[in-house]
Amino acid sequence: MTATARDRLIVGLDIPTIGEAETIVKTLGDDVLFYKIGYQLVFAGGLEFARDLAKDGKKVFLDMKLLDIDNTVAKGVENIVKMGMSMLTLHAYPKAMRAAVEAARGSDLCLLGVTVLTSMDEQDVIDAGYEYDPHTLVLRRAEQARAAGMGGIVCSAEESSAVRKIVGPDMAIVTPGIRPAGSDRGDQKRVMTPADALAAGSSHLVVARPIVKAADPRAAARAILAEMTGAL
Repeated sequence: MTATARDRLIVGLDIPTIGEAETIVKTLGDDVLFYKIGYQLVFAGGLEFARDLAKDGKKVFLDMKLLDIDNTVAKGVENIVKMGMSMLTLHAYPKAMRAAVEAARGSDLCLLGVTVLTSMDEQDVIDAGYEYDPHTLVLRRAEQARAAGMGGIVCSAEESSAVRKIVGPDMAIVTPGIRPAGSDRGDQKRVMTPADALAAGSSHLVVARPIVKAADPRAAARAILAEMTGAL
């Protein structure tokens, strides 16, 4: 079955409280199927909220960016599978990815390797001690994620086209840093519009502030969905 814009739009619940998250989900209603929950909400009761969303038929992308020794990663993934999550991030280190893939085997959990954060540019990568520029590092990690059997990659839409050539047609390419034309970039340094990101090869788009901080979140979501539909 061909994925629709509604299957591909992931609204980032990057907000401080469960109450505000519940309000956003209620406001967006049936227009939005998929939500991302990251650190901010996780540490405010977001894990139980994620379970509740899954029970209500929503898809949940748990953005935890796991990285630890193999056994710890594997045990964490085993419990996340039991939560009914749809996607989970971990940093794209080969040993961690292999451990996670084995732990998730047989489940519907899509494991995503985080390549280079979209808030990082070349100087940031150099400062972190890497010998590669962001683009080269993203492609190297994409190759490692494919080899490990991961379900997909998280990268900037700027790298989607090159990554798609590496990972093939079936792996997910999830891109944050999506900004509709004319919107504020915030702290993101590598951004792209929804239509351009899909054209570049992204399969799923993560949109947070342009929707959750909008005066009318549902209208903002519908506008983005319409742009995505036109690009599919």
